[in-house]
This record gives sequence, structure tokens and C-alpha cells, in this order.
Amino acid sequence: MADLNALVDSLSALTVLEAAELSKMLEEKWGVSAAAAVAAAPAGAGGAAAPAAEEQTEFDVILTGDGGKKINVIKEVRAITALGLTEAKTLVESAPKAIKEGVSKDEAEKIKKQLEEAGATVEIK
Repeated sequence: MADLNALVDSLSALTVLEAAELSKMLEEKWGVSAAAAVAAAPAGAGGAAAPAAEEQTEFDVILTGDGGKKINVIKEVRAITALGLTEAKTLVESAPKAIKEGVSKDEAEKIKKQLEEAGATVEIK
């Protein structure tokens, strides 16, 4: 059996972009979708979970463009995500991309404001 602690340590060292790539690779290898697994979980929990699913509590902050101020936007993305310069630059250049996923509405609004002040265009989903 694999050393689970070593595996957790290895996964914790991944950047956001590497984690996203790992997720895609696992989905392809195992023939599953992370979205399908999340959608199936509430169904198995019973009828009590259905009303809670109607109200959105987690939001994704999506960078849709740099507004012509790429350097300022990269600086803000680095501050928000703790990514390195290369990863932040790649993320900004590949917009539309998620900056943060599964955050509260207040945090999503705060991040949106920071990015918009830097010149970016941002959506909250």
C-alpha cells in the first residue's frame, strides 16, 4: 500500500495549474468526471440535502480579461493565489480562467474588487 502521508505531502506541493492538470489526467484515466461525483453525492444523502442545494453558498471568481493592464493584474493574481510569477502570468494570459473556486460570497466580492481595481474584468459564478 502507498504511503498516504507522503502522497498528501506531494499533492500539497502542487501549484494550482498542476493540480488542475492532475485532475484532468485522473478523470481521463479513471473515466469519471469530478462534476459528476459532486452531483451524485447529494442524491445519495437523501431528501434533506435537496433544499440546501438550491441556495448557492460557494462561488467561483473567474478572470475574463486583463483590461490592457496585464502587469498590474498579474501582481494581484499573485497576491490572491500565492502563485509564482510564471504561473500567475500563464493564468492571466489564458483568461477566462478561475482565480479562486468554492469561496464565500464576501470573499468572492473582495477578490473581484481587488482585480477590477488592478484593471481586470472579472465574473463571479
